[in-house]
Amino acid sequence: MRRAVLRYVPHTIRHEPEGGVTFEAFCVTPGCDENSSSQEEQETAQDWCLRHTGRTGHDLFRRVVTDHARVTRDE
Repeated sequence: MRRAVLRYVPHTIRHEPEGGVTFEAFCVTPGCDENSSSQEEQETAQDWCLRHTGRTGHDLFRRVVTDHARVTRDE
Protein backbone atom coordinates (compact mmCIF):
# COMPACT_ATOMS: atom_id res chain seq x y z
CA MET A 1 0.00 0.00 0.00
CA ARG A 2 1.31 3.43 -0.98
CA ARG A 3 0.97 6.40 1.31
CA ALA A 4 0.49 9.94 0.13
CA VAL A 5 2.89 12.55 1.44
CA LEU A 6 1.32 15.95 1.87
CA ARG A 7 3.22 19.13 2.54
CA TYR A 8 2.17 22.68 3.15
CA VAL A 9 3.41 25.01 0.41
CA PRO A 10 2.88 28.73 1.05
CA HIS A 11 1.32 30.74 -1.75
CA THR A 12 0.69 34.44 -2.31
CA ILE A 13 -2.21 36.03 -4.19
CA ARG A 14 -1.78 39.46 -5.78
CA HIS A 15 -3.60 41.77 -8.16
CA GLU A 16 -2.59 41.06 -11.77
CA PRO A 17 -2.30 44.44 -13.54
CA GLU A 18 -2.43 42.87 -17.01
CA GLY A 19 -5.95 41.64 -16.26
CA GLY A 20 -7.20 45.15 -15.61
CA VAL A 21 -9.99 46.35 -13.35
CA THR A 22 -13.65 46.87 -14.25
CA PHE A 23 -16.34 48.91 -12.50
CA GLU A 24 -20.10 48.33 -12.55
CA ALA A 25 -23.10 49.90 -10.83
CA PHE A 26 -26.53 48.34 -10.40
CA CYS A 27 -29.68 50.19 -9.41
CA VAL A 28 -31.21 48.34 -6.45
CA THR A 29 -34.56 50.13 -6.43
CA PRO A 30 -37.23 47.41 -6.46
CA GLY A 31 -38.44 46.76 -10.00
CA CYS A 32 -35.50 48.53 -11.66
CA ASP A 33 -33.06 46.26 -13.48
CA GLU A 34 -30.85 48.95 -15.00
CA ASN A 35 -27.07 48.93 -14.67
CA SER A 36 -24.05 50.78 -15.97
CA SER A 37 -22.61 47.69 -17.69
CA SER A 38 -18.93 46.89 -17.21
CA GLN A 39 -16.71 49.97 -17.49
CA GLU A 40 -12.94 50.38 -17.55
CA GLU A 41 -13.11 53.73 -15.75
CA GLN A 42 -14.66 54.21 -12.31
CA GLU A 43 -15.86 57.69 -13.25
CA THR A 44 -17.91 56.30 -16.15
CA ALA A 45 -19.87 53.98 -13.83
CA GLN A 46 -20.31 56.78 -11.29
CA ASP A 47 -21.54 59.19 -13.97
CA TRP A 48 -24.11 56.57 -14.99
CA CYS A 49 -25.42 56.51 -11.39
CA LEU A 50 -25.75 60.29 -11.34
CA ARG A 51 -27.60 60.36 -14.67
CA HIS A 52 -29.87 57.48 -13.60
CA THR A 53 -30.76 59.28 -10.36
CA GLY A 54 -31.50 62.44 -12.33
CA ARG A 55 -33.83 60.61 -14.72
CA THR A 56 -35.59 58.30 -12.24
CA GLY A 57 -35.06 59.58 -8.69
CA HIS A 58 -33.55 56.19 -7.77
CA ASP A 59 -30.73 56.82 -5.34
CA LEU A 60 -29.36 53.48 -4.13
CA PHE A 61 -26.82 51.47 -6.11
CA ARG A 62 -24.68 48.37 -5.68
CA ARG A 63 -21.16 48.98 -6.96
CA VAL A 64 -18.90 46.14 -8.07
CA VAL A 65 -15.16 46.38 -8.69
CA THR A 66 -13.62 43.36 -10.39
CA ASP A 67 -9.93 42.66 -10.75
CA HIS A 68 -7.78 39.71 -11.73
CA ALA A 69 -5.46 37.97 -9.31
CA ARG A 70 -2.51 35.63 -9.76
CA VAL A 71 -1.50 32.95 -7.24
CA THR A 72 2.20 32.08 -7.04
CA ARG A 73 4.19 29.69 -4.89
CA ASP A 74 6.44 31.40 -2.38
CA GLU A 75 9.22 28.86 -2.98
